[in-house]
Amino acid sequence: MDIDILTLFPEFFDSPLSCSMLKRARQMELLRIGAVNIRDFATDKHKSVDDRPYGGGPGMVLKPEPTIQAIRSVRRENSHVICMSPQGRVLKAKDCERYAKEFEHIVILCGHYEGLDQRILDLEVDEEVSIGDFVLTSGMPAALVFIDAVSRFIPGVIGHPEAMYEDSFHREDGVFDGPHYTRPPEFENLTVPAVLMGGNHRDIADWRKKEASSKQKRVRPELTNYRE
Repeated sequence: MDIDILTLFPEFFDSPLSCSMLKRARQMELLRIGAVNIRDFATDKHKSVDDRPYGGGPGMVLKPEPTIQAIRSVRRENSHVICMSPQGRVLKAKDCERYAKEFEHIVILCGHYEGLDQRILDLEVDEEVSIGDFVLTSGMPAALVFIDAVSRFIPGVIGHPEAMYEDSFHREDGVFDGPHYTRPPEFENLTVPAVLMGGNHRDIADWRKKEASSKQKRVRPELTNYRE
């Protein structure tokens, strides 16, 4: 998969995209990620990319000219252009899998300041995507979340091809994953549940499902009828 990020601060992505699984995916050429500076497409001598909003109000708004030119500089016939926005549809696990399977090239537009000119959305953006009901200082952290979540479904990025289907929000038997333990069997007077060391895989599966369901009802009761 190819991903191009449009932002005012490309350097923001240098470190997180250069470590762990994303680094390995890029080295294996399973994932190609480019970062484009919107300011490079400003045409005035001050390299202006924002201006005051019509109708008044606080903050500054990204101008359409440089932003649209930045999008068009990387957009292809098969591109899917996404704008990270708290006003978008909330990203879910099934969406991440769909993006990884359906699109060869994704363009991610990161908003900055108060927002962006509506004409950018009308002319060039295919979809607005949110990572939750909160507002960030920019779309850049949200873009990293999107890339990380989607890349897990690209074949070869995760070592075990079925691992992601056992994780929370993608399980067939519920929403949450069950608790996990490893060695040592006792730590600070807390012991590993005996069922996990008993060797009965059916009992272990039943226990994990019960524990996951209990936690889900306790901390996220609104997900009882969760559907992706």
